[in-house]
Amino acid sequence: MKYYKRESYLQKIRGFYNDTEIIKVIAGVRRCGKSSLMLTIAQELEEGGVSKDNILYFDLDKRGYRSVKSPGQLEKLIEDSAKKRGLKYLFIDEVQNVTGFEEVLNGFRGEGDFSIFITGSNSYLLSGELVTKLTGRYIEFEMFPLNFQEYLGMKAFFKKNVSQNIVEEFDKYLTEGGFPKAVQYDSLQDKKTYVSGVISEIFQKDIGRRVKIRNVSVFKKIQQYLINNFASTSSLKNILEELKKDGTAIKRETLNKYIKILCDAKILYECERFDLKSKKSISGEKKYYLSDLGFYYSTNTDNRINYGPVMENVAYTYARANGYSVSVGRVGKLECDFILRKDLDYAYLQICMTIMSSQETEEREYRPLESIKDNYPKYVLTRNDPIQRRNGIIHKNMPNLMQAGDQF
Repeated sequence: MKYYKRESYLQKIRGFYNDTEIIKVIAGVRRCGKSSLMLTIAQELEEGGVSKDNILYFDLDKRGYRSVKSPGQLEKLIEDSAKKRGLKYLFIDEVQNVTGFEEVLNGFRGEGDFSIFITGSNSYLLSGELVTKLTGRYIEFEMFPLNFQEYLGMKAFFKKNVSQNIVEEFDKYLTEGGFPKAVQYDSLQDKKTYVSGVISEIFQKDIGRRVKIRNVSVFKKIQQYLINNFASTSSLKNILEELKKDGTAIKRETLNKYIKILCDAKILYECERFDLKSKKSISGEKKYYLSDLGFYYSTNTDNRINYGPVMENVAYTYARANGYSVSVGRVGKLECDFILRKDLDYAYLQICMTIMSSQETEEREYRPLESIKDNYPKYVLTRNDPIQRRNGIIHKNMPNLMQAGDQF
């Protein structure tokens, strides 16, 4: 079976294919494509001449392996399958199903003839024992659902109709989201049904098994509130006030715990605000972005696109998938949508559906960037505007930038 190659992730991992000292950890929200990525790596290894007998692949969520729960069972499974001499490539999907898997992996890693790849759907995989016992011995590759370029590529891969109108396809991407399996369905309702199932699966497998939630109905109300208010400036105080208006009164500590659970399950990503003048984070004020917009559209009947927050969310996940750390910026009294950082480089983004609606809108988008005095790249991203040139600020339309896979 051939798999759609998500080249941006494969490029990051290829240099470690034969590394027996480093465990390769592929993390990301459930159903974002981690298993297919590992199978693609296994396929590349086989195409490069590695014997099938030296490629060991175990999906611990699949029938035949679900009973593997203890370190001893996992160790026996690996030992019984590793019959050939030479370098063996060990792939374990949903490894966190085994309590105490860290000791087992560390033992095989120490033997020097296993290159180990593992996946997990949430940050519990990279907490506690894995961090303490494998510090410096693993690399995390964080994976997201499909970006726009991959969405187009996967539609072509599955022989789905792809419009020549790039903006039309971009709008479809915004409402359908980027879960790979959803691309295979033709109707929007089927796609929504699938993503709703993903949310339920996350709650059952990634949350319910590991965290005790006393009041499930309150948790789900908070989950829906945060999904519905993605890309909005929030604080624990104003969230508590809004929930209280709706008849839900909870403690601050409980709300904080529930938000952390949603972020650990990678439904949400927390984005802090950063003051460019003081060079400090602004305490209390944050924004939350969805790992995939399908979470919003699958739980709401309204399919209309509110381009401001939706394009902001897409820009956030695109930047994160390309290795940038992301903050919401403040420049005095002005706000810059995003500050991107990678190594020692920065970039600044302003995102708007259009800057053509009025002079006031144009000024609002350009003024924060013009007030930043360093020489790092500054971008205004729109949906489908004639390209402008102003004071060295780079204006691009988001569909074209993301179709090309451009970096910032």
